[in-house]
Amino acid sequence: MDTALTPYLGFRDQAKEAMTFYQSVFGGELTLNTFGDFHASDDPAEIDKIMHSQLATERGLVLMAADTPNSMDYTPGSSHSLSLSGDNEAELRGYWDKLIDGANVTEPLQQAPWGDTFGMCTDKFGVQWMVNIAGQPPS
Repeated sequence: MDTALTPYLGFRDQAKEAMTFYQSVFGGELTLNTFGDFHASDDPAEIDKIMHSQLATERGLVLMAADTPNSMDYTPGSSHSLSLSGDNEAELRGYWDKLIDGANVTEPLQQAPWGDTFGMCTDKFGVQWMVNIAGQPPS
């Protein structure tokens, strides 16, 4: 098995909603396991929280997420982004169009100075995304 780097997102009570949303964006198979499934918390308020989730698509995208337990500090980060890049314009524009539902678009998906089509947004769950569609370098 090859080594893989997989984004793992942390949420406070929104992991199921967020991962279901990402499944609507990317497709694929979503697995959701709660703290209750694994008897991993004595706090009744955490029984239905997501302890681990994984979205795996036929195209090889993998995204994981969990709800942060009540006993742990949760501060949404602003120093990370998830980047989708490639040369399949239809696929990447399709992802973009779904990700911006309820999002704050910080950079519209448009021609970038380096020749690619590029956009940035912060989705409705506070996750920052970059989409880059390979293009022709400027002449």
